[in-house]
Amino acid sequence: MTLYYAFVFFTFGLVFGSFYNVVGYRLPKKESLAFPSSHCTVCNHKLGPLELIPIFSFIFLGGKCKNCKTKISWYYTVFELLTGILFMLSYLFFGFTPKCFMSIVLVSILIITIISDYKYFIIPDEIIIVGVILIGIASFLQGGFITSNFNIMLALKEFGLTMGYGFLSFAFMFLLKLLGDFLFKKESMGGGDIKLMFVIGMALGFPLSIISVFLASFIALPIALVITYKNSNHEVPFGPFLSVATLILFFLNTNVLDLLKLF
Repeated sequence: MTLYYAFVFFTFGLVFGSFYNVVGYRLPKKESLAFPSSHCTVCNHKLGPLELIPIFSFIFLGGKCKNCKTKISWYYTVFELLTGILFMLSYLFFGFTPKCFMSIVLVSILIITIISDYKYFIIPDEIIIVGVILIGIASFLQGGFITSNFNIMLALKEFGLTMGYGFLSFAFMFLLKLLGDFLFKKESMGGGDIKLMFVIGMALGFPLSIISVFLASFIALPIALVITYKNSNHEVPFGPFLSVATLILFFLNTNVLDLLKLF
C-alpha cells in the first residue's frame, strides 16, 4: 500500500505542479488564474484536454505547440515533475500526518516562489499569507496530536512556538538586509525574501532556518559568479536558492532510516 499511496501523491503532485506553473507566471502580473484558460503564449491556441496532461503532453507534442509549432519551455515540465516527486517524498517521509500536510504546503509555496522569483523577481504576498495560515494550522494539529488524544493546550503551545520561530527568522533576515545595505551601499535583498523567511522559520524552526540562509548562499555563489561573468548587469534572485536550501533541510531533518523501514 505504501507504493500505491506514493504513486497517488506523485500523481497529485504532477497535477498541482501544472497549476503552480500558472500561479507562478500569472499571479505576479495580477492576472486571473482561471481566465483565460491555458493557451499558447505565441499564437493564443487554447489547449485541449490532451494538451494539459502533465509531462506526457510535452512528450507527445514533441515539446512544441500543436498549432504554431513554437517550442514549449521545458521549465513547465521540470516543475511538474519536481512537484510530483516532492509530494511523494512528503508522504514517504511523514505518512498521513499533519507534518505531511505541512510538507505539501511548504513544497507548494516554494515551488511557486521559485517560478515567480526567477521569472519576475517577485514573491507575491498572497503566497506568503497562504503559507503562514496553512503551516500555522498544520503546526496546531501536529501539536495537538502529540499524545493519543487531541490536546488543545499542546496544540496552542506548538502553534505559538511555530509563530515565534517565524518572527525570529523574519527579524534575522531583516537585520541581515540592513547590514547588507550598509556594506554594499545599495539594496542587498528584496522584501519578498525577508517575508518568505517567516514561512521558512515556521517550517524549519530556529536556528535551522538561519542555516538555510547560509546553505542558500553556498549554493547560489558559484551560479551567481557564472551568470555575472557572462552578464555583469544581470541580477540573480535569491528566493529560488533559499527555497532549495529550505527543502533540503526540511527533508534531511527527518530520520532517513525510518523511510527505509517502509519498504
